[in-house]
Amino acid sequence: MKIVVTGSLGNISRPLAEELIAKGHSVTVISSSPEKQKEIESLGAKAAIGTMEDVAFLTKTFKGADAVYCMETFGFFNPDFDYIQYISQIAHNYKDAIEASAIKKVIHLSSIGAHTSEGVGILKFHHLAERIMNQLSEDIVIKFIRPVGFYVNLLGQIPTIKSQGIIVSNFGNHEKEPWVSPYDIADVIAEEFGLPFNQRKIRYVASDEVSAIEIAETLGKAIEQPDLKWVTVTDEQYLDSLLNIGMNKQIAEDYVAMQAAQRTGSIYEDFNNHKPTFGKVKFSDFAKEFTAIYNQ
Repeated sequence: MKIVVTGSLGNISRPLAEELIAKGHSVTVISSSPEKQKEIESLGAKAAIGTMEDVAFLTKTFKGADAVYCMETFGFFNPDFDYIQYISQIAHNYKDAIEASAIKKVIHLSSIGAHTSEGVGILKFHHLAERIMNQLSEDIVIKFIRPVGFYVNLLGQIPTIKSQGIIVSNFGNHEKEPWVSPYDIADVIAEEFGLPFNQRKIRYVASDEVSAIEIAETLGKAIEQPDLKWVTVTDEQYLDSLLNIGMNKQIAEDYVAMQAAQRTGSIYEDFNNHKPTFGKVKFSDFAKEFTAIYNQ
């Protein structure tokens, strides 16, 4: 198939493009960065340089393709940024471009928590995006991929680990929680491109289940800091820490609310009713990747 991949060469899109190319598909990768063109082409893909805000660009890029992979992302540190308004715009842009280009097969990256707009904090934007995409006519088949929390989010803890010897969050105890590798997400998306597009579906993705205590123990051993601890603070303390590093206030508040929902387990209600087979990349595998980045 001719497949358009959004997300440039990010954590999911790069391994996804590589896997699709290896399976014989013709892949176009969208990136807003002209500097990425040569890197994209070195993978064997075609580069389309433009932005998600440009519906005409998206339509032109989608036209002639058999299927598209759509995702949304945004930065956390612009103080004047309204992420809900932005996500609404990008989802509508995808919808308009898909309609105008006559695409009939769509895979959309969503998330755990997208089953509701209430009580999931920042993840409510995925619920919004799914709702907008579902406004497409029924002859357009959409597969929503809902991964759990990414292993790579833990890389953001490296400064605190180095300065204080702790991992800090407003959730975390002895209860196991699901985590996922971007490589397993890419595998699932590539697999879904090869499966029939008969009807709209939702598919959860997870790689392993580990507790916060186990995360600290595994990473501590990997980086040779056996005293590494996971410290759970209050929502107010965690919010203060995010605001102190310059995070957008609306995003920070909703990020804290998301992790509070992890603490109570409410974020996993729908996931637990549709639990997937876990992927190949276990937390012990990620610990090696974490260690390499930690030591750089």
